[in-house]
Amino acid sequence: MDAATFFAARRTVRTSSGTIGYVERGTGPVALFVHGVLLNGYLWRHQLEALSDVRRCIAVDLLAHGHTDAADGQDVSVTANAHMLAQFLDALGIDRVDLVGNDSGGGICQIFAALYPQRLRSLTLTNCDAHDNWPPEAFAPFVAMVADGGLPGTIQAMVDDKSVYRAALAPAYERPQDVSDATIDTYLQPFASDARRLKQLEAFANAFDCRHTLAIEDGLRTLRVPTLIAWGTDDIYFPVEWSHWLQKAIPGTTRRVEFEGARIFFPEERPDDFNRELRAHLEATLASAPRTRDNATA
Repeated sequence: MDAATFFAARRTVRTSSGTIGYVERGTGPVALFVHGVLLNGYLWRHQLEALSDVRRCIAVDLLAHGHTDAADGQDVSVTANAHMLAQFLDALGIDRVDLVGNDSGGGICQIFAALYPQRLRSLTLTNCDAHDNWPPEAFAPFVAMVADGGLPGTIQAMVDDKSVYRAALAPAYERPQDVSDATIDTYLQPFASDARRLKQLEAFANAFDCRHTLAIEDGLRTLRVPTLIAWGTDDIYFPVEWSHWLQKAIPGTTRRVEFEGARIFFPEERPDDFNRELRAHLEATLASAPRTRDNATA
C-alpha cells in the first residue's frame, strides 16, 4: 500500500492535546498501533491491510509527528503522548483496545498500559525503549544533535538526499537500501514542510528521559492483560535482553518471540512474520474479552 492510498483514508479528531490524525481499516474491536520517533502511522500499513478482518485497526500519529497538530503550548513528551492516547480513545468513544507499539511508541504504550490498565484488552510490544534504556546509548548522538540545534539541517539533508536517511537509519533497518524515496518522504515531509511541527519534534526528542518509564514500573509489574513481546534480534538500540526484561516485568506476558536478524522496523520489513504472530495473539484474546464501546463507529 503506497502512502497516497494509505492517507486517502486519513481522519482527524479533536482532543485537549490537539487535533489528532489517524487512519483506520476494518470493523469490530479496536487495535491501536503506535509508531516511534521520526515516523508516523504509515509504519503500520501492512498490519492495517492484513488484520482488518479481525480488528478495527487504527494507526495514530503521535504528537509532534505526521498529520497530528498539537495544541499551542502542548507538552509533547512521551508521557504526554500516553495521556493523548487516552483522550483520543475518549473522543472516538472507545473503551478498550489491543495496543501495539514500536520503538519510542512502545515506550509510550508501556506508560499508557501502566496509567490506564482498564483501557487494555491486550498489549503487544516490539523493539522499544524500556526501564532505564531511554534513550538508548546508541541513540545518544541523535539526541545530542537535536539538543545542539542540528535537527532542521539534518531533516532537510535527509529530504534532499535520501541516502543520508538510509545511512542514518541503517541500524534500524535490515535492508536500508530497499526503503523507497516515497516512504522516506512520507515520514519526513511533515517536518520539512512545517516549521512548527519540526520544533515540536525537537521538544519530543529533548524530553527523552528514562524517568518516564521508571516512574510507571510499579504499574507495569501488576499488568495482567495478555501481552505479546515480539523482538528483532539484530538491534543495537534495543538488544534482545530487553525482551526478556519486559517478559519478566509484565506478569501478563503470554508469549515472547524472536525474529532472527530483524531490526527495529520489522513490522514494515517483515510484515508476514509479524502479522502471523499478531493475528494469533489477537484471536486468542478476543473470545475472553467482554463487549464494550470499542465497537462504536467514529
